[in-house]
Amino acid sequence: MTALLAAGICLAACNKQIDLTPTDSIDPSKAFRNVDDLNQGLIGAYANLSYYSSIYYTSIVTDECMLPSENSSGSGFATHRWQYDGSFTHPGWPDNYVAIDRANRVLAAMENVKAKPGGEGLKDQYKGELLALRAYCHFELLRNFAEKYEAGAMGVPYMMASDVNGSPARLSFGETMAKVDADLAAAKALIPASFDDNTRITRIAVSAMQARAALYEKNWDNAITYATEAINALPLATRANFPKIWKDASQSEVFWRLKRVTGDEAMGDLYTQAGYLDNPGGSKINYAASFKLTNLFDQTNDVRFGAYINIDAGRQAAGKVPNVVVKYMSSNPSNRNLVDVKLYRTGEMYLIRSEAYAQKNNLTDAAADLNALRAARINGYTDESFADKQTLLDALVTERFKELAFEGHRHFDLRRNNLAIQRNPEDAVNALGAMLLKPTDAQYAFPIPNTELRANKSMKQNPGY
Repeated sequence: MTALLAAGICLAACNKQIDLTPTDSIDPSKAFRNVDDLNQGLIGAYANLSYYSSIYYTSIVTDECMLPSENSSGSGFATHRWQYDGSFTHPGWPDNYVAIDRANRVLAAMENVKAKPGGEGLKDQYKGELLALRAYCHFELLRNFAEKYEAGAMGVPYMMASDVNGSPARLSFGETMAKVDADLAAAKALIPASFDDNTRITRIAVSAMQARAALYEKNWDNAITYATEAINALPLATRANFPKIWKDASQSEVFWRLKRVTGDEAMGDLYTQAGYLDNPGGSKINYAASFKLTNLFDQTNDVRFGAYINIDAGRQAAGKVPNVVVKYMSSNPSNRNLVDVKLYRTGEMYLIRSEAYAQKNNLTDAAADLNALRAARINGYTDESFADKQTLLDALVTERFKELAFEGHRHFDLRRNNLAIQRNPEDAVNALGAMLLKPTDAQYAFPIPNTELRANKSMKQNPGY
């Protein structure tokens, strides 16, 4: 992040002899003079958030998607074929560190801003949101770039203040997670329970964030506690409402979403050309849902299937891959591929709690959560029983594959469980032999960008690059 953030102060650094206020930077003491200014700074930090790259690279790196022959644009081909090295810059690195830097600048200015009488509560809320946002961005960096999800493995630098000239070293995974946990706990104490705008971070959204963090830490007790808080606050969607979530027609079970407007990245563009719904026969598919994923669903009774994937009979008849990803297609004819990104949902919380119960050998409650989720999604579902812990854990890996498809989790779920990325032959026809990526392969974890290594003498690369 050093190279990227330093660009913003280059002019000042090259002109040290001249006693002038730099014109390309903002003096926080002048930018943030009241509580409303703090809110504007907070909005600026939110504005730099993007989950586009996490969903995109998870889809094309794993067994979630396949590359159809009609995609001739070249977009993502090398990544899909696991041909990346240190020269590859995953956008998640700059995007998250820029958002962190913005949050830290507002936090630094906050203590000098006096609230009007009665305004202290709002100031505290903004501080809570900033701390939670900082934790979220570091956690996303950790998911993408940690050497392994183990306490002693290399994590990422945790930036507690804006320092564009520094050379921060990577903390261990455990040390990074401890700072994530601390920021989330502090945020939760500051954000009022009455604040319920799910385009921003609410208190209950923090509970959902804590549950996901605890899952990666293997802190099963915390995972149960925080997932339960989230579940109790926001129930699962009905089968009637579930498809509406993806069209922005329902906020059922959504704790936090990235509001997307015209000009923002359109998530649906990852998979299909924008005009698909209006002209299926004349639109190209960039990446299709893999047959491996498609065939896991009960295509008749599972409401998730139709909400996520469409089997296009016309494409099938023409000999093309028929598995069209429709999860990010809106009902707005002027911008079909632009919808809000749902970052945390109740469905995920059931899966987190079920896994935590299973890891604690409480198979009864683990099975109850898994069955409850399936019953909410699958018409006519009959509860399944599990003879042992490993059978249940295997079922949860598969259920996460289905429930969280195209939401940016598959890569990280495989890494959490030390499982290989393995594609079916029919999904690898254009992958140039990229069918099996083992945990021991370098490309199993993304590289730290070379630009960062060159600018930051303390930075270490992931093994194998």
